[in-house]
Amino acid sequence: MIRSMTGYGDAERDTAAGRLRLEVKTVNHRFFNTSLRTPSGFDRWENAITDALKQHILRGHVSASLSIDRSARDEAEAVVDLDRARGYYAALERLKEELVLAGEPNLSMLSRFSDIFRPPEAARTAGIGEDVLVELTLEAARKCREMREAEGERLEADLTDRLDAVGEGLDVVESRAPERLVEERDRLRESVRALTEEVEVDEERLSREIAYLAERWDINEEVVRFRSHIELFREALTGDASEPVGKRLGFLVQEMHREANTIASKANDADITEAAVGIKEEIERLREQIENVE
Repeated sequence: MIRSMTGYGDAERDTAAGRLRLEVKTVNHRFFNTSLRTPSGFDRWENAITDALKQHILRGHVSASLSIDRSARDEAEAVVDLDRARGYYAALERLKEELVLAGEPNLSMLSRFSDIFRPPEAARTAGIGEDVLVELTLEAARKCREMREAEGERLEADLTDRLDAVGEGLDVVESRAPERLVEERDRLRESVRALTEEVEVDEERLSREIAYLAERWDINEEVVRFRSHIELFREALTGDASEPVGKRLGFLVQEMHREANTIASKANDADITEAAVGIKEEIERLREQIENVE
């Protein structure tokens, strides 16, 4: 089983300081990489959040955003930012003078600027501890992992189809390879006869030429290695997903592409060349897909 590196998960908790919400989003990345956003006063728990994320997410760029809704909290605890309030009042006065507006700035106008009112520092994280944030993070990360696993199932189905197509192309190459040697032998024999008219063909020398061509065009080793890469790829797809396999799959695809290039260079046959081109197209699709595999 494989996992995609694209996923999303969220979780919420009610606390004395307000309602906490954590959103986790993941995208492609070669390693585990995090970007955390937390409200003021919560930065001391960022390491605990990161460690909790790692329990469910092994690889990818992880964006985690923690927010807190304090609307349900007791507003009696709120304090007024007088400096900010004076700034807003002065701005309203200036606006009145510059635009020659009627009326005077009042409390009703100022109360619309919500950032004038803020909770005391002690109330920002009241009732919140590391255990609460770890529990919240684990839930959001688990949901994200489950989404990545579901996407991974779809990726696995597509990758399997691509491998099947590559295998079919190899079947064509394997069946065609010996035929082209026989055809080349017959072509050489006819060419020699045409050039020497009725002179007897030197079968021994002709056999040596065919043997030389057979050695130069031999693709058996490439096909054997290619099928081994395919088998290892399938084993990685159906593993227990306890470790990231994206890098391993990337290496195998790279080796498949190398073998396909060698087969194409030794082809000297239209059918094999066509099959090799089709194989390389499927390999490129495999490469694109595994960019999103954990």
